Amino acid sequence: MDGSDLAERALRYALEAHGDAEVTVLHVVGGASPMMGEAAGIALSDGDGGMREAAEPVFERAREIAAEYGATVETDVAAGRPARTIVDRAEGFDTVVLGTHNSSLADRLLVGNVAKTVFQKSPVPVTVVR
Repeated sequence: MDGSDLAERALRYALEAHGDAEVTVLHVVGGASPMMGEAAGIALSDGDGGMREAAEPVFERAREIAAEYGATVETDVAAGRPARTIVDRAEGFDTVVLGTHNSSLADRLLVGNVAKTVFQKSPVPVTVVR
């Protein structure tokens, strides 16, 4: 979950379609690269504590959405390239649910299509919500 409206839609879908499942919300802080700026600084300077602090607003929103469904969610944060990190983590789950893209045009152009990569490389079924 990246804090976008489409990520929130994906979480809502997951809670509706898989209401009895344990849902884990993953927030990926971009790894070091010239294009990742602040995210790279967080990942490199503060380690897990800084990443968790940066992810907390996203996790708080995820918990609010889950509460609307009478559910709870687990949260996890990781550093790295979002698509690769999601694919690497997918093996431990039954399915992946994600939004089609972040709402930022710059993210879509510079980072690439995370949903497409996850869809193509995931070892488990993927649902892409738009």
